Amino acid sequence: MNICIPVIESKGLDSVVSEHFGSAPAFLIVDSENGRHHAVENSDQHHAHGMCQPLAALGGEKVDAIVVGGIGMGALLKLQAAKIDVYLAQAGTAGETVAALKAGRLRAVTPETACGHHGGCHDG
Repeated sequence: MNICIPVIESKGLDSVVSEHFGSAPAFLIVDSENGRHHAVENSDQHHAHGMCQPLAALGGEKVDAIVVGGIGMGALLKLQAAKIDVYLAQAGTAGETVAALKAGRLRAVTPETACGHHGGCHDG
């Protein structure tokens, strides 16, 4: 499974998970089967508020799941329409996040838990 994790800066599995999908400078793409990973620059990082294009941001990378610190409703719905599972990170590093996902400890993001419904996030 290819997992996408928005990160603050690219430091491999030691990368710190970004608090929000749309404004993350980069994404770490991790193959959960073999641990191989590579970083991709967020090509949509400077989008207008509420105008996140998550598939464009990924630059054509094929991913099965995204683990985020936060994500806006519009981006969530676009990812769900593309059949990409979206999970809520529990802070920490990309490596810890992958381990938590593989262990089944992360919950799916729902419209009720998307950033437009609670403080601390912006929609996007």
